[in-house]
Order: sequence, then structure tokens, then C-alpha cells
Amino acid sequence: MRRGNQSSVSEFLLLGLPIQPEQQGMYYALFLGMYLTTVLGNLLIRLDSRLHTPMYFFLSHLALTDISFSSVTAPKMLMNMLTHTQSISYAGCISQEYFFLIWRDLDNFLLTSMAYDRYVAICHPVHYTRIMSQNLCFLLVIVSWVLSSAIALLHTLLLARLSFLRGNTVHHFFCDLSALLKLSSSDTTINQLVILTVGVVVITLPLLCILVSYGHIGASVLRRPSIKGICKALSPCGSHLSVVSLYYGAIIGLHFVPSSNSTNDKNVIVSVLYTSVTPMLNPFIYSLRNRDMKGAHPQESNIFSMMCFAFPITENETSVLHIHLFLSDLMFLVNLNMALFFRLCFTLDIGFLCLS
Repeated sequence: MRRGNQSSVSEFLLLGLPIQPEQQGMYYALFLGMYLTTVLGNLLIRLDSRLHTPMYFFLSHLALTDISFSSVTAPKMLMNMLTHTQSISYAGCISQEYFFLIWRDLDNFLLTSMAYDRYVAICHPVHYTRIMSQNLCFLLVIVSWVLSSAIALLHTLLLARLSFLRGNTVHHFFCDLSALLKLSSSDTTINQLVILTVGVVVITLPLLCILVSYGHIGASVLRRPSIKGICKALSPCGSHLSVVSLYYGAIIGLHFVPSSNSTNDKNVIVSVLYTSVTPMLNPFIYSLRNRDMKGAHPQESNIFSMMCFAFPITENETSVLHIHLFLSDLMFLVNLNMALFFRLCFTLDIGFLCLS
């Protein structure tokens, strides 16, 4: 069947995760639990009315983005696993790709806005309230929405003009743009150029802005005369850096590590990290690392306070301990990225792809 003169297919077949048919039930339960945890965890942050600072204004929008980002791919993947079907309509595939790009790009821009908020809070604390005004916060979110929608629409329009004569089997669990371009029988040079150009705007520039922000933060912190001052400055940054390392670690592994047609399974596994695992972990990272979130959710245990009560320590020792906890968080997230990646690879019996 032909849709106008643009495509020769009426549906695509999603191969899904590279798992054995007899393992479908186990992985269905696993990913269903991950998806429900993602929705409930981020919904708690989204609905909490006691968090009014600019950082948590952005965090609230990030929570909404994570729910939507995961909801674009997870329900369809779970439905296919449950019903043992692989088909998705042409219109459904294009729509899924469009919304996936919107939420992915919005994630990038919101993380960048949060990094700028941390920069202003630490490097210009006296002027923080004036600089991070409500108007600026709304403006940053609106600009993020506009840019994300425009970029997603551009990719979708360019994709819709292509023909698919080579087949309709997508080696992925969702309609990934790169996987669809491989199927196209049309010239995809323009698409590839747009992906490269827009990738600089969506991924490279936000990451550079985050790195520059934390570079200034690091320089400002090192000028502080006391360990207590350093600790106080670094404390709010731990959770944001953790989320950034998880998110960009997976994206860099997917888009900047060279791959070939024989590594489709590896691309699928890395995609699982930043479409399912990272949105699920974000609420836990922010809830466990931020004092305001702990105050808003007092039922969560404060292990650090219990330790200090049981083993009284001096103020200097407390500051040193906070710094060690901050550094250990960063090392933990780096190791978590690697552990999740290799664990998923070897669990799905494609360890040789991960090591190639």
C-alpha cells in the first residue's frame, strides 16, 4: 500500500528488545515495574506544591518531561510484549518519533536551565532572586518548548517525505529516527545533515553550557576560604550532576561512539538506559540528595542525620564528610552507568556486542 507518493508501507514491524520469546513474560514484568515507578515517582515531584524555588520549578517540568518521555515508548513496547505483536501503523510510527524528539530535546534544555540556575545561585548569590526571576524561569521553559517542538517538527517533515522500499522491519523497540533512515530507499543526505546540525544545538551546546556553568562553579568554590563554604556550595549540585551524568552518559554512548549495522542490539540497549532507566532514577536521585525534597517528603529516612546522632562529630568533620559524600555520588553514578549498560547487555546475551 502507498501513502501518496511518500511511502510504500502502511505499517512498520518493531523487532523490540533482543530477548528470547520464552523471556518475554519476565521482561514484561520488569519494564512494567520500571514504567510505573517512573510515572509515580515523577508525579510526586510534579504535584508537590511546597517546592517554589526556581530550581524546583525546572525540576517540576523535568518530572513532567520524564513521564511523557517514557510514555512515548514504554506503553507500545509493553503492549507488543504482552500481545506478541510487532506492528505499528505508519502514522503511529511517525507520531511516536515526533513526540520522542520533543521530550528528548526538552530534557536537554531543562537540564541546561537547571545548570544555569545553580551557576547563578553559587556564583552570584546576592543577585540570585533578581536574576532568576519568575519571568526568566517562564521564558527559559517557553523557549525550551518552542525549540523542542520546532526541531521535532523539522525532523518529522523531512522523514515524512521519504520512501520505504527496502522493507518495514525496524531494528528497535520504538520508531527511532536513525533506524528509520536506514530503511529508507530515498536519498537521506538532507536528513543526515539536519541531524548533524541540529545535534550540535540540541546535545553539544547544552552539554557545553552545563560544563561551562560547573567550571565557573568550581572556580568560585575553590576561592572560598573554608571547607564549610565549599561544602555548602557543592551540596545543591550533587543531584543535578548525577542526573546529567546518567542522561548524557547514555546519549554520548549512543550517538558519539562509532557503531555499524552489526551493533543494532547495542544501540537498543543504550536507548533503554536513557528512555527507561534514567527517567525512573531521577526522582530517587533528587529526593535522596536534596534537603528541600526531604522536607517535603518527611517519610523518607534521613540516614545521614541518624549517623550524626549516633556518632557525634565536629563541624569540620561534617564538612569533610559532606565533600566525600558528594564525590562518592559522582563516582557512583559513573559506575552505575557502566554497570547498567553491561548488566543489560549480558542479561540479554549480547555481551560480545558491548565489548566490541
